Amino acid sequence: MATVIIPTPLRKFTNNTPRLEIKAGNVKEVLHDLSLNFPELKKHLLDEKGSIRSFVNIFVGDDDIRNLQQEQTEVKENTVISIVPAIAGGAPPTSPEGGLSSTTKDEILFSKEELARYNRHIIIPGFGIEAQQKLKAAKVLVIGSGGLGSPVLLYLAAAGVGTLGIVDFDVVDDSNLQRQVLFGVDEVGVLKVNAAKKRLQALNPYIEIVVHSTQLTSKNALEILKDYDVIADGTDNFPTRYLVNDASILLDKPNVYASIFQFEGQVSVFNYKNEKGEPGPNYRDLYPTPPPPGLVPSCAEGGVLGVLPGIIGSLQALEVIKVITGVGEPLSGKFFTFDALTFETRTFNIRRNRDNPLNGDNPTITALIDYEQFCGVKAVETPIKEITAKELYDWQVRGEKFQLIDVREPLEYDIVNIGAELVPLATVSGYADNIFRDKKVVVHCKVGGRSAKAIRELEEKFGFDNLYNLKGGILAYIDEVRPELTKY
Repeated sequence: MATVIIPTPLRKFTNNTPRLEIKAGNVKEVLHDLSLNFPELKKHLLDEKGSIRSFVNIFVGDDDIRNLQQEQTEVKENTVISIVPAIAGGAPPTSPEGGLSSTTKDEILFSKEELARYNRHIIIPGFGIEAQQKLKAAKVLVIGSGGLGSPVLLYLAAAGVGTLGIVDFDVVDDSNLQRQVLFGVDEVGVLKVNAAKKRLQALNPYIEIVVHSTQLTSKNALEILKDYDVIADGTDNFPTRYLVNDASILLDKPNVYASIFQFEGQVSVFNYKNEKGEPGPNYRDLYPTPPPPGLVPSCAEGGVLGVLPGIIGSLQALEVIKVITGVGEPLSGKFFTFDALTFETRTFNIRRNRDNPLNGDNPTITALIDYEQFCGVKAVETPIKEITAKELYDWQVRGEKFQLIDVREPLEYDIVNIGAELVPLATVSGYADNIFRDKKVVVHCKVGGRSAKAIRELEEKFGFDNLYNLKGGILAYIDEVRPELTKY
């Protein structure tokens, strides 16, 4: 019997079974057995023609079947088959000693305080002052300062990477604090790049922090990425992920990739040049095309265990350090997966695809494209209508007719409320028939994050166009209108 490992995103279709024992002679028979026994799983593995979907990789042992005999790859007794779907994650030449070529050692000097700070690095045999000099000379761009970006930025700053760039346009929300360890309650409502810069400068005043408070797009990506040595991809959507990959290829820069979903994480190093100057595989070699819209939920929709980004982000930071210093072997040509539920790790071999449209035998993509159109989804959601606490108070004073809905939890409502109808976020869809369509509706939570999600859900599923989010939530209302009420 062969063992088939089912990844976290697909286990809901196998009755939450992580491993299946299947008797089969080849991969095609394995997929046929899975399709018969788990019909809902079939559409996630096979397209309408019965072919394996391009965003699903299947490994027999440690090797991708695309590098073997594809669906006819033989399956023997005790063979381990791993299904790895996509989840919604010039380069300076290598120096003779490995790592990125950079300023000469004599030009990279450390103060007495820096030598004391990095002492535990410097005394490591095989790392030493030379590797620390490479870190100080390096420029790393971290795209996204959320769940993955938080540990990556913290550890790269602590390690002494000389210049850290941060790309993010979002603000800190209280729902971020479950996993985004860069931020605290005092930063709620603050631009993430500004909050991150303040935290990182407090951690290490000897490095430079460059902020890019903007959405990364096809129009600005090349301009932003060109000044950095290494790109660390901490994005949370497929359009930006393909954009980062393609921009890294066009600029010939290594891209350290990571992705997380629920209980599972992935890490790899793309477009890394070996000692012969040959680039390794990239994201399009692994996943030539994205999954259809809606088939693979985002972390915002499917959730993520708060500690998982810390684990995977730390591994991502490790790979960045290895790429910069040349110490150890980066995960180039390797694809690492981690299952937090079973504490199982696997490392698969991946190769360059001759049909890769960016750097295969016959490239067809020579410039950045429209990635939202390519993926069929938007990288950033459309803004929702908002109302301030003072505007809401004016409505109340004037006696304007509107509906007020609170999407917090009952325990929060019991602590303090402003007379709204209590409809916890998880129950919003079921309450849709009770929400007015002929007058304005104001939705609020503690600081505005959950209410924004509720509004998007109602607009997308039921077509509401009369919903307003209370900016800053009930805390802003207390600060600006009712300071006598209890804050929590």
